[in-house]
Amino acid sequence: MIQADGGTRTAAITGAYVAAYDAVQHLLKTGRIAQSPLLAQVAAISVGMIDGTALLDLEYTEDAACDTDMNVVMTSAGHFVEVQGTAEGAPFNRDELNQLLGLAEQGIRDLMAHQQAALAAA
Repeated sequence: MIQADGGTRTAAITGAYVAAYDAVQHLLKTGRIAQSPLLAQVAAISVGMIDGTALLDLEYTEDAACDTDMNVVMTSAGHFVEVQGTAEGAPFNRDELNQLLGLAEQGIRDLMAHQQAALAAA
């Protein structure tokens, strides 16, 4: 498991894609399957609002103190698999939601680049 203070579920999703892709490649190379069952690359990240500031990839103390906590899972095509957000300290408005989703999308794109680099190095 990769290091994950506050986002263990999102880290697990992101890491699981790498493991699944690697396993599928092995099955393809050994002829056990004819085509990949994977439809798209997937990654996940946490975002949150603390005192009006949007933060990416919350660590434990940030997660515990945030006003809004959100987990976002996306595909490489930019489609949402999951958006789960909770107002823990104060309700959030539409502008803050859009800001959090934009930040999450940027973070997920970065994570996908790291996934691809890890797979290329394997």
